[in-house]
Amino acid sequence: MKKIILLMAVSVSIISCGGKDDKKAGTETKTESEKKEPANDLSDNPDYQKGLALISRPGNLCLTCHKIDEKLTGPAYRDVANKYENTEANVKMLAAKVIKGGTGVWGEIAMPANTSVTEEEAEAIVKYILLLKK
Repeated sequence: MKKIILLMAVSVSIISCGGKDDKKAGTETKTESEKKEPANDLSDNPDYQKGLALISRPGNLCLTCHKIDEKLTGPAYRDVANKYENTEANVKMLAAKVIKGGTGVWGEIAMPANTSVTEEEAEAIVKYILLLKK
């Protein structure tokens, strides 16, 4: 009988100690991964919201040639964001390209002019794109 009680006490002790270590290790791992990959939630950013709404607007042709992470006819938005620093000068320059079109930077296929897009809208689109930098 003493052996059974001793065996049960040792088992309970091992289980209770082991459970705490697993929880602690899981918490440490989560904390470490959170440090490596900070939350990048842009959904509350007004530039992100406005730009996304503009590129998704019916009649807007942006998504015909561009995707966020994949090259289609034009470069992926993320590639553009990684190429250009998010400065006021770059926003203005890229907004002008959105409106006037262009060729040569990303290949030989020309980006058509988007004359129905205002300068303010083009800048909002560019600000959205530049937020996608990784």
